[in-house]
Amino acid sequence: MRDPYSVLGLAKTASAGEIKSAFRKLAKKYHPDQSKEPKAKERFAEIGQAYEILGDEKKRVQFDRGEIDAEGKPRAPQFEGFGAGPGGAGPGGGGFRNFHFEFGEGMGGRNIDPDVFAELFGAAGRGRPRPPPKGEDVAVAVTVPLAQVASGGDVRVSLPTGKTLDVAVPIGFEDGKAIRLRGQGEPAPRGGQPGDALVTLRYAPHPLFKVEGRDLRLDLPITLYEAVLGAKVRAPTLSGAVEITVPAGTSSGRVLRLRGKGLPGAGEALAGDLFLTLRIALPQAEDAALADLMRQWREEKPYDPRQGMSA
Repeated sequence: MRDPYSVLGLAKTASAGEIKSAFRKLAKKYHPDQSKEPKAKERFAEIGQAYEILGDEKKRVQFDRGEIDAEGKPRAPQFEGFGAGPGGAGPGGGGFRNFHFEFGEGMGGRNIDPDVFAELFGAAGRGRPRPPPKGEDVAVAVTVPLAQVASGGDVRVSLPTGKTLDVAVPIGFEDGKAIRLRGQGEPAPRGGQPGDALVTLRYAPHPLFKVEGRDLRLDLPITLYEAVLGAKVRAPTLSGAVEITVPAGTSSGRVLRLRGKGLPGAGEALAGDLFLTLRIALPQAEDAALADLMRQWREEKPYDPRQGMSA
């Protein structure tokens, strides 16, 4: 696999926020269900693998130090002088068992058992076959209704491999959260370990609520007489309808805040709020009495709500 920084188009100095932002942008661009880019499926899987390394602070440090490769596998230590010629580790020499390392006084002049080097380099150092490679990872995105974001539960996911699974949705997850399902990717050749499935969770659009981070916004219609006289009205929330107070003399566009009625926070994070924008709705049918009253107001009680707005 290519260098994960190159895959995400980032410099090695990129912040955690820049890494997350780049992953989201590329994952959306190459999602197999909607992308028309060539080899979108392969690119999507590559992007997921790159984020698996750079999105994990510990793995990123290990990669930057050269301790793991772009697939997250440990790198074999490099020893100078292990050439392929006579006396080296290649087929032309005697392998690890022909090496004789001698340390100075700090190690008491002892020689290291050649088997130690075989352990460092794995079974291949002893001439044994290497384990079969791991299967390819797969990636898929699934939309989750806002009500389920608030309550949790399972969501049905169809993987590119043809498998269909029920995946547990954590309460209050952030839009774009990726869940790794170990062993649910492509099977490996020669009976090796199967790859993983990377499932990206997205918020499904809602007919009433608009999402802003953890907060929700809703336009709530009210009648003209409720705005003028004040009233108790019912307002929908993700957890059921609640009763709110519309103050007398309310203008259209006034915003009321319901604390804690937005999306719940993940873990110990606080829940968001629900912001209700009140919109005065006139009767659908023409009302002659209302029209006469408004003409009387225009003549007897005129006012200018746009005063001071001149350019």
